Amino acid sequence: MSDNNTQKSAGDLLTEAMANVSGLVRNEVDLARAEISENVTKAGVAVGLIAGAAVIALVALNVLAAALVAALTEAGLDAGWSALIVGAGLAVIAFVLINKGVNDLKLSSLAPTRTVKNVQRDAAAVKEAYDDK
Repeated sequence: MSDNNTQKSAGDLLTEAMANVSGLVRNEVDLARAEISENVTKAGVAVGLIAGAAVIALVALNVLAAALVAALTEAGLDAGWSALIVGAGLAVIAFVLINKGVNDLKLSSLAPTRTVKNVQRDAAAVKEAYDDK
């Protein structure tokens, strides 16, 4: 009984091993592509759901604002003043939220301040050690 594996040369075995490794890597890359594609699809659906929820939330806010205006009108205020009060209150809330968001997005607040401090401390320690020599 002759075995083909025992009769192969070292070069043939190396070529076969490289082909197997190449195939394995190719399969792993294909799997990674498929997984990324699936995850991107899921992310797209999630973004769509969030956008839909945002639209519904805006409609709900309009309805609630109208209900508040109606309630203030029922309480005895003129409809125009009721709408002005509700609109001004929502505008103030929006202004505060926008300012907070803009301040949080400034470059200085996004800078890695702790890392900069650590690097400066490390540089000072290295310089001190170098000066001592």
